[in-house]
Amino acid sequence: MDAESIKGVTAGLVVLDASGPAGHPELERGFAAAAHRILGDLVGRGAALGWVEPPSPDEVARLLDHVGGAVRAGDAALRVACLDGRVVGLGYWLRYARPTHRPHADLEKVAVDFAFQGHGVGRALTAALIEDARAAGIEVLTLDARGDNAHALGLYRSLGFSEYGRLRDFVAVGDRRYDKVLYMLDFRR
Repeated sequence: MDAESIKGVTAGLVVLDASGPAGHPELERGFAAAAHRILGDLVGRGAALGWVEPPSPDEVARLLDHVGGAVRAGDAALRVACLDGRVVGLGYWLRYARPTHRPHADLEKVAVDFAFQGHGVGRALTAALIEDARAAGIEVLTLDARGDNAHALGLYRSLGFSEYGRLRDFVAVGDRRYDKVLYMLDFRR
């Protein structure tokens, strides 16, 4: 991507509520394939998204089906970032299933196409998901991130999340170990 194109990223960026593809051509045309492209590429580059190896198209399709079902039940939000009709990012949160934790949700994934990172796409996705959680009456939105993911941790702090715990050397990627950092955004305050 050239410098001139990068300048226009945030100006032309649209963050869609992906609760259903109807009315969104970007989502009607191969959203699962676009999500697989983004997630597979990022995991292949070593991103901390819950996979050690890039997920298969079927794994991504199952994940999107699961999240879509939760969205339809009112237990999740799914957002998609599009630029000029191209999917460049996605993110979602899921309400906790345990009855005693139902007032709360976990921000599970925020993934931005590598070519568009560092230009506000992740911030726009996360801010939209935070507003969705607030509107859904979520009391505490949690997330966890790998301790070496400084950019993501900085983004979450800048959006109001605070660290409430850290599990040392908890994440295993082959022989390497990373901290699991636990963040929360408390809407009750």
